[in-house]
Amino acid sequence: MNDFLKNAADILSNCPGRAGACFSWNGEWLEAGSGEVFSSASLIKLPILLTAFRQAEKGNLDLNEKVKLRDVEKTGGAGVLQALSDDAVLTVLDLLTLMIIVSDNAATNWVIEKIGMPKINDTIEGLGLVNTKLNRKMMDLDAIESGIDNFTSPADMVRCLQAINEGDFVSDDSRQKMLDILQKQQFIDKLPYSMDKELMYAGNKTGELHGIEHDCAIIKYKDLCVYAAVMIDQLEQKEWGRKAISEIGKLIYERLLDGHG
Repeated sequence: MNDFLKNAADILSNCPGRAGACFSWNGEWLEAGSGEVFSSASLIKLPILLTAFRQAEKGNLDLNEKVKLRDVEKTGGAGVLQALSDDAVLTVLDLLTLMIIVSDNAATNWVIEKIGMPKINDTIEGLGLVNTKLNRKMMDLDAIESGIDNFTSPADMVRCLQAINEGDFVSDDSRQKMLDILQKQQFIDKLPYSMDKELMYAGNKTGELHGIEHDCAIIKYKDLCVYAAVMIDQLEQKEWGRKAISEIGKLIYERLLDGHG
């Protein structure tokens, strides 16, 4: 695996931004600045997703509860809820799905309000995500201006992905629902860009803010499983970050096809 890590590190070092990455390749932990702390952008939505399913299992959240769109505060940025009519009715599970597959900020803020920020941060702590913290809602520009932001690291995101795909943090039923949501991701221009998603499982969650490009993914092929998290900030052009992350995704894809575990 040393050649893969070297190639990935070379791609990141050639990208004009601050970068970090972490990979778990069939249990082997590979790091390239994996403990670096970044503004999380929308990657913070993964621990929110985990918390929601955990709370649903405890009976504190009904995934089938109907939510009237007029009761969801519209926000800017990514998402589709802001384009729908106030008469639309969705379930909580629908909102969680939109939070991930189109990174809907209005859906995310509704979920944060419903569950409560303390419970989400309890999940983050319980998963051992030492560099991750939810401090603000999505598109809270005043908070960002005041220096209040959400943070994470590549290593933390890999641990978060592992909690979704394995272990006992949630039930098998919740796990399958989350994996199905991730696989329906609509933003696939980074890690999964070169991957044939009909040939292998690839479920990812991206994050973008000004000067920031992130992606993390669960990738499975036959009996092989890779968790990957790549984060880049201080970018003058977002295309530089997307190109670097998609190149790393291509490395993973080609190595899996070659049967390397």
